[in-house]
Amino acid sequence: MPETDINPIEYYAQPGPITAPGDQAALLDGLPTAIADLCRVIQGTMIHIFWAERYGLSKADIRGQETNLRHVPKMLARLRELDDRPLTQPRPLEKKLVGNCRDFTVMLCAMLRHQGVPARARCGFAAYFEPGRFEDHWVCEYWDAGQQRWVMVDAQLDAFQREALRIWFNPLDVPPDQFLPGGKAWQACRAGQVDPNFFGIFHMRGPGFVQSDLVRDLAALNKVELLPWDCWGLGDVNDKHVASAEEAALLDRAAALTLADNTAFAQMRSFYENTERLRVPPVIRSYTDAGALEIRL
Repeated sequence: MPETDINPIEYYAQPGPITAPGDQAALLDGLPTAIADLCRVIQGTMIHIFWAERYGLSKADIRGQETNLRHVPKMLARLRELDDRPLTQPRPLEKKLVGNCRDFTVMLCAMLRHQGVPARARCGFAAYFEPGRFEDHWVCEYWDAGQQRWVMVDAQLDAFQREALRIWFNPLDVPPDQFLPGGKAWQACRAGQVDPNFFGIFHMRGPGFVQSDLVRDLAALNKVELLPWDCWGLGDVNDKHVASAEEAALLDRAAALTLADNTAFAQMRSFYENTERLRVPPVIRSYTDAGALEIRL
């Protein structure tokens, strides 16, 4: 089928190279179908590395290296190594897979796509972690056929986090002003509506960070949901980088297409595939605790 004929709903209902469960597919069989129940399954089997101690996990039990697992089959295999019971059985803290917001999102995408439900990961910034700031974050969107819209879900926000953060909205339908995809943040900064230094995480903030998240969001919309510290092309810049006029023109186009409705899907796909500085190459640079590593995907 020619790319221009692909329906975006059908496209996102199929797994991609990151979310295809491969030889671990049996672990995703028989899971509940309700979004709330799937989120509870994920929350019962995974723990966010930045929240682990607040839940009561000791530093010695926080296996940070697990956050470098890019592909769902490896994440599922590690879950099975830690505890071989069905995923519907909640794990004790020390048996949960250590991950981050991207991992919660990618796992939900994988589960939904395995069930034939259109789902996609979004990389951007959340307004609900620190007042007055937009924190680097990932969420999942699924297509609600009845409402004919993409619904945003934060699979990370369990009851403990909702209480700690005083979350006032339903995490199963995140309001659009509470999470800004990379393109929306880029547009707001370009228009001078928000200071780019309000966007980022920890000490890493600024226009380059916003630019990098836009590039990651475009890749995620093309079903290449890489790690938050994986970089390439126009996404491999430092936090204070200011785009040149040429770069900004490309990024403006990228932002518009990532925020467009389903009718622009073919244009978005074509733009991504034909723009070398935005498309994920075979080899990327990953900025890990061990330093910058060249990774072949």
